[in-house]
Amino acid sequence: MTGDRLAPWWLSRIAVAVAALAGLWMVQAHRTVTGFLDAWDRWDARLLREVAQFGYRGYRTHTADTHLEAFFPGEPAMLRAVHTIVPSWVGAGLLVSLIAGAFACVALGRLADLEGAGTGRLAVVALVLSPYAVFLAAGYSEALFLAFALPCWLAVRRGQWLAAALLGTLAATVRITGVFLGAALLVQWLVETRGRGRARDGLALLGPWAATGGYFVYLHSVTGDWLAWSHAERDGWGRDWTAPWTALQTTWRAAFSTQPSDYAWSFRAEILAVLLGVALTVVLIWLRRWGEAVYVGGQVVALATSAYYLSVARATLLWWPLWVLLARAAARWRPVGLAYLAVAPALMVVGVVAFTQGHWVG
Repeated sequence: MTGDRLAPWWLSRIAVAVAALAGLWMVQAHRTVTGFLDAWDRWDARLLREVAQFGYRGYRTHTADTHLEAFFPGEPAMLRAVHTIVPSWVGAGLLVSLIAGAFACVALGRLADLEGAGTGRLAVVALVLSPYAVFLAAGYSEALFLAFALPCWLAVRRGQWLAAALLGTLAATVRITGVFLGAALLVQWLVETRGRGRARDGLALLGPWAATGGYFVYLHSVTGDWLAWSHAERDGWGRDWTAPWTALQTTWRAAFSTQPSDYAWSFRAEILAVLLGVALTVVLIWLRRWGEAVYVGGQVVALATSAYYLSVARATLLWWPLWVLLARAAARWRPVGLAYLAVAPALMVVGVVAFTQGHWVG
């Protein structure tokens, strides 16, 4: 059974590598072909590497990049650990994502199989062929977050609350998304135990928020700013709280009038992702999957009230209810799966080629 869930992951890794290499040799605009590892040293992967190399105190003396406080310490810490045996920092990042993604796929498969026999493999296929699956291969934090978050939710479904609390806490060291996972854990615990569960379980489920709070306390000790994370998001990427209609208006202008074509298409995808997130949240509420509705809905609200939509499409990778429900639909109605396979793999290949060529993807 585990092999059935891992096979799509390993096969998709071959496809990603082939797409990246083909892009480097056939699409490269210059005569000098970029090395395979260098092609993956892009965007957030480079910034996470800088945190791993120099930390939050020392990076300012080694690099011009600032605002690295926006990145949680889980991924850089794992990078630093793996780098002790892998000489290349980029290679270490790729290896972290490769192994973490395998763990995530096993957990996703088991979680989806609770919806019906055979659903697990379909869910894994849907995830690894996502148009934004390139971020599960690159040295980004999505794969590592899922490697903790998916087993966490599987533990919830099995009633193993202390295990869920531990895994949720580890996930919260990787991304701010852990805040929404923590909220989902508490809601699900209250729903399933009707508020009569063991007090120690409820207290343990505060772990993800404690981990996030601990990181903020650390940043204050380094910078003297209690809001260092949000200020880094604002100053580095222009993200600040705003009204949802203002965020939509700003993103709409970027998608259809003010940005060059490659960025414009990315912003259009962000708009579609917000609409998908809203629809998914409504479906989860209708199905009375309260914890998952809080997890997805909380992210959608936060991302849709930023100054503009950024990385929402990439965040869909973290919305495991999407892949589970898509797999369940494909298992019941074959045309759903065929329609997905007609579109998603091609977009996934485009994303890999674009990313490794240095184009903004999301």
